[in-house]
Amino acid sequence: MAPTRILVFAGSIRSGALSARLAALAAKELALTEADVTHVSLADYPLPIYDGDLEENQGIPENATKLARMIAANQGVFIATPEYNHSLPPLLKNAIDWVSRHRHTGSLPFRRRIYAIGSTSDGAIGGARAQIDLRKVLMTAVGGIILPDKIEISRAQDAFDESGELIDERQAKLLKTICRNLVDVAARLTD
Repeated sequence: MAPTRILVFAGSIRSGALSARLAALAAKELALTEADVTHVSLADYPLPIYDGDLEENQGIPENATKLARMIAANQGVFIATPEYNHSLPPLLKNAIDWVSRHRHTGSLPFRRRIYAIGSTSDGAIGGARAQIDLRKVLMTAVGGIILPDKIEISRAQDAFDESGELIDERQAKLLKTICRNLVDVAARLTD
């Protein structure tokens, strides 16, 4: 049986981004489940701000098509998002907006992709509000199936040790569980 294919990325490209730390750790945990993990950075797929006129005149940007193909080629996706102004960051929302245009044109299949979400925040609630919005966007924009399990890393600036591991054992165990569930559900629902 072929390993389950999982895509991982963070919703921030800022140097030292806490969500990037969570994405890297999730990629590591997913690899330990023997999944075939592809870990990318949105920095490698720059996109203009979504504009319907731009799409009509120039089509869907090549980088949006590359991201859409990666999502379509994987059975599951882990997204680590920061929280900006009580919601998801514009970089992540814009990437999803562009990728979702393939769904509207029918050119790539997104149905039945399984998503797991993690969030980071330097505040007390760990990006919970960003997760609410991201779940809504993924369900409606790309027809994703969202795992109910979630991890919210509050005060994330202090949550990782020097090697990038979570300091809190309960959070570390939760991330392992979420990664295992993502692989298991993605393998079952996308066969």
